[in-house]
Amino acid sequence: MKVPFTQSYWLRRMLASDPGHKRLQQAGKATISVISSVFTTMFLLLLLGHEPLLPSIISGVCGLFGIMAVMDETKQEKKVTTWLLPLSGISGVTLGSLLSWSAVFVSILMILIIFSSFYFSKFGSRFFSLGMIGFITVYFSSFLKLPPPQFPWFYGAICIGVGFAFLYNFVIFRDSAQQLRRSVQSFHRQANLTFQLLIELIEDPDMNQVRSKKLTYNVKILRDYANHVSTDLNAQDIREVWPGIRQEQFRLYVFDTAMFIMTFSDSLKKLKESGALQTEDLRNVLTSLIRTLQQMEVLKVEKEEKHLGEAERVIATLQKMIDQRFGEYETRPDGWLYLLRRIEAIASHVTEGARVIKHSSEPIILESPADDEGNQQEDQQTEGMEPTTKKAIQSVIAGSIAVIVGHMISPFQPYWVLLTTFIVQLGTGTVGRTYLKGLERTVGTVIGAVIGFVLARFVSGQSELEVVLIFGVIFLAFYMLPVSYTVMSIFITMLIAFMYDLMLGGISYSLLLARVMDTFAGAGIALVVAAFIFPTKMMDKIDDHLIEYLEDLDAYVIEYIHKFKHSESMKGMADLAFQMDEKIQGLEEEAKPALQRPGGRKYSGIPRLLTTFTAINYYAKQLVASTYQKEFHYSDEIEEAIERAEKMFQHNIRALMDMIHHKSLTSQLYNIQEEREIIERLAPSHKEKQGDIVHHLFYVWKINLALLALGERMGLEVISLEKKRDLP
Repeated sequence: MKVPFTQSYWLRRMLASDPGHKRLQQAGKATISVISSVFTTMFLLLLLGHEPLLPSIISGVCGLFGIMAVMDETKQEKKVTTWLLPLSGISGVTLGSLLSWSAVFVSILMILIIFSSFYFSKFGSRFFSLGMIGFITVYFSSFLKLPPPQFPWFYGAICIGVGFAFLYNFVIFRDSAQQLRRSVQSFHRQANLTFQLLIELIEDPDMNQVRSKKLTYNVKILRDYANHVSTDLNAQDIREVWPGIRQEQFRLYVFDTAMFIMTFSDSLKKLKESGALQTEDLRNVLTSLIRTLQQMEVLKVEKEEKHLGEAERVIATLQKMIDQRFGEYETRPDGWLYLLRRIEAIASHVTEGARVIKHSSEPIILESPADDEGNQQEDQQTEGMEPTTKKAIQSVIAGSIAVIVGHMISPFQPYWVLLTTFIVQLGTGTVGRTYLKGLERTVGTVIGAVIGFVLARFVSGQSELEVVLIFGVIFLAFYMLPVSYTVMSIFITMLIAFMYDLMLGGISYSLLLARVMDTFAGAGIALVVAAFIFPTKMMDKIDDHLIEYLEDLDAYVIEYIHKFKHSESMKGMADLAFQMDEKIQGLEEEAKPALQRPGGRKYSGIPRLLTTFTAINYYAKQLVASTYQKEFHYSDEIEEAIERAEKMFQHNIRALMDMIHHKSLTSQLYNIQEEREIIERLAPSHKEKQGDIVHHLFYVWKINLALLALGERMGLEVISLEKKRDLP
């Protein structure tokens, strides 16, 4: 994790941003593809003595869509889809031009394409990609009313654009192994940045609130980066970049590193409040631990790593210090000692994982996740009409309304409303997300229209400068797309302003005002249709995410308890922890419309719900991260208490799932505090050389308490200790 420490915070913050430079690479590929397509087409047509402007624009659009619209799961599927794009584009140019004499036929064709894009996407994203490029080529060709003699030039332009997209996607920038390397570098930069903040807070005698907030923010970013690395990891790429290292080994190392920083960050305030950090020896040990972890060069497997050995020696010193402090107590030690125990346990996991990585020479075992995904898809049965069918029907109704409204607003360019409606419907599975995307696009269009109008008037007549600006806003639009859809819409509207000025020889206020009105109308139509035609409410989608998460939590905790009882390794559970993290992120994404709009009392409980599940997810990850496995020997009473706690925990999760799914208040929740007290009372003393049962089960109790609090807020009854009975 070695990094220069002389850099300023903001320089290191910038270097750590855009994990793996994914946004930079994707936006860069799209921009270079457009530039190459446009100038190659212009050069060839000028060489042949033909007007190059319009075919060059089509070529650039195809070069862009060949990068951004191909979304298949595997590289081979992406290649096939890319080679099919010219067929869709050529069909769109041909049919759009031949039918351009009839607005009715063009409208029917466009709506049919949109319907097919949504409906057939259930068989794969390829059909959606083909539909998108088909729609856009129909839009342009119907507007331009191309005569048949010009068809071959546009066919060639389409092939040139798609050809450059293929070149940049699969030949020049094909190395996904380098993408993995960059993701890991970004993760390490972010980890070191957060390590430095931890050191500053340890050395600060007071709890500086500004630094504390900065630390919280950076820990959240690190969690996202860890998920990025986990997503990018695959057996083939990791073998190419770091021979000898297995996928599961590195994923565990990333998980442990992120959890060490997260745990240390959360424990720091409590350690300061308890006065533990007033001891200089402890401060020095913790600071030394962070510095040695910060300076490790784990992935230089050919080099002996002195900092790894130093980290292991510091951990041994910390362990000895903790054991000594535990030995000073005849009864239960202070709570802050358990915090130190968890920090020491996770730090040991990090160094153990680093040691395994540095000396790993086991053969790579390639996994086949596709089979698992297929099985999961077979297991997932949807009730009623499929989402793709609903969306397809919505698109037909919304498209028909959009065509009528478009002809009323702008008879000469009636399809902009339809285009906006189509775009707003993309990726919006609920009414809430449709509202949010429509709002973001409308706000972005208004701002972009104002800025684009001013700039286009300012540079009007300077074609070379306008072309440079067009390429610049294309890059910025797609670079900012994962960050802010509103900002992306601003740049797209600016792009349209420059293109109108370039194509029409000037731009008027009324023209841009018409585009703003079209955007308002298209977004409104998409929202109304989503709200009244087969609507999927945001809370229903959130409930689905909650149920999926609780199912995973049930399996996760029960597996942990089983492994714990049999003293088995927890290492294989890191993958499950990352999957649960992804589900929490999906939950946050679905809830975003409620958090970003004034929902009144209707959505007032969502922030608290998200907080509760985020806390549960943190506790769940701590189960694996803070476990240091030892031989456990305990009495039959403890064994029975653990089994009862396990059954009650499963019952509580299933009761919550029943409540969320069926809104049933008949179930009751069980408080397992009695079982906890039995286990902690009869557990082996901290002075005995046995596993610390209290430590290992601590977060199981925390998870259950969070579930009880959640159930009570939903209206479920919690059975008190004196009323508790055996489970049925």
